[in-house]
Amino acid sequence: MTIDLDDLSGIDIPEFFNIALACTENNFKANNHHTDNIAIIVDEDGKQVQQLTYSQLVKQSNQAANSLQGLGCKHGDRVMLCLPNCMEFPLAFFGALKLGAIAVPSSMLLSGDELDYLAKDSGASVLVTTPEHWAKLEKLASPSHHLKSVILVGDKHRLGAANSQAISYHWQSLISDASDSFEAYKTKANDPAYLVYTSGTTGYPKGVLHAHRALLGRIPAARRWFDYDNNQVDRILHSGKFNWTYVLGTALMDPLLLGKTVIVYEGKANAHTWPKLIAKHQCTIFIGVPTLYRQIIQKTDITKNDVPSLRYCMCAGEHLSDELYSVWKVRFKLTIYEAIGMSECSYYLSQHPTRQVKPGSAGFPQPGHAIFLLNENLEPVADNEEGMLCIGLDDPGLFLGYWQREETTEASRKGNYFLTGDYAYRDSDGYIWFLGRKDDLINSFGYRISPHEIERVIKTHPDIADCIALEERIGQDKNIVVACIILHQSTRHQDSHVNEQALMDYAHEHLAKYKAPKKFYVMNDFPRTANGKVLRKELRNTLLNKSP
Repeated sequence: MTIDLDDLSGIDIPEFFNIALACTENNFKANNHHTDNIAIIVDEDGKQVQQLTYSQLVKQSNQAANSLQGLGCKHGDRVMLCLPNCMEFPLAFFGALKLGAIAVPSSMLLSGDELDYLAKDSGASVLVTTPEHWAKLEKLASPSHHLKSVILVGDKHRLGAANSQAISYHWQSLISDASDSFEAYKTKANDPAYLVYTSGTTGYPKGVLHAHRALLGRIPAARRWFDYDNNQVDRILHSGKFNWTYVLGTALMDPLLLGKTVIVYEGKANAHTWPKLIAKHQCTIFIGVPTLYRQIIQKTDITKNDVPSLRYCMCAGEHLSDELYSVWKVRFKLTIYEAIGMSECSYYLSQHPTRQVKPGSAGFPQPGHAIFLLNENLEPVADNEEGMLCIGLDDPGLFLGYWQREETTEASRKGNYFLTGDYAYRDSDGYIWFLGRKDDLINSFGYRISPHEIERVIKTHPDIADCIALEERIGQDKNIVVACIILHQSTRHQDSHVNEQALMDYAHEHLAKYKAPKKFYVMNDFPRTANGKVLRKELRNTLLNKSP
């Protein structure tokens, strides 16, 4: 199918659609005379750079599909992927989808117990991982699991045998013996495609099941978050891991749908790593989290002259501070375009060059998404009035449901809407200002305060690298605003301690009195999920334990 990025009308969803075919076969056929266009580059520290052309991607993902089918994997089965950034990840991902199976990406940073839970909950029959990681996952052999086959990626002589009844196979041996022709299962657009798990900030992680149409539901982001150049093959570098929903979309499916080149890195990284990779691979688009952009600014002297190919920058995953936005624009002569989304619908609010950026704002709903700001009666709120962000149930990017949690799925939907649980307001110019989740909002002396508004300001202080604003209970029905902060490296090494009064004075200068933190807690780091998101609930519990 042809994607018109200038067409901002609704998205037509065909009866039959397959993500893997759209990202591989369709581009291969559409670019019949350019079969050597590079699809994926994996740059692993200390190893030779790997790359696949679109023609190679088609053939090798077919081999992966044939290999999985040969192991008895079939339509609807779950294939769990626990891999670093390596070429085998997209091959196994697309191979599973061509077969009509459901891919289950998981992080290498999760503990054995956490992966054990994911394997059990998803009912995966196949696991694709490394020998080193499989050796740690002996629990996957328990009778409560459906795991039948383990495909190990790595040196064959290093294949380890965990205490398992599942049969182990070597990836390269399977692939080399498989045919590179495969007739994909004829999936419908609403058939399940992949299952991702939430970060697990409360209780056990929830499986979020997406249909093949989810890729078409991401086209609005291609139109109004990305800024692709139709006159060249953009080269997109993402700083994250394929297993993260953020990266799975923006650094794999989205660009490949449009015939672009994606680049990922595996290995130890510091602030200099990403500019070097941009220059090395002549990347035109860079995607990262704000923390990474901040590190580049603070720890390097790199400027736009060092990365001449770079023309567009994007971020998500955490809030972009006004200060960082401004400093990056001055040094690199480029704007960082921010987006907000969630596992259930990917990114649906974003900034874009077609509209002036208001620092601190989430931008606008992307045309093609059904986004509403509603009150508790599901009625539209007025400008500058707080409401919950809700997504129409007919939105093509909306997930199918929470895996094996029908009651949770039903509770998340009311009327014709999916309730995100996130709150925001729209100003008179139509810009959306994100407030956060209800349980993130601070209630202090009758005021309801968005922590993001406080954090955005505190992060502009020259000594502060990061900030999380919370409420702390100081008595019966009495809460105050506090800030947990991480200092810049240079400040940490100073002999004198941080002057808390000076910080409070700064806050009072730049914030309304009721919003200014009354205490500051200096920390080395915040508790985070495997993907780096701050666990606000853990921080709140820490403060609760400190309180009388």
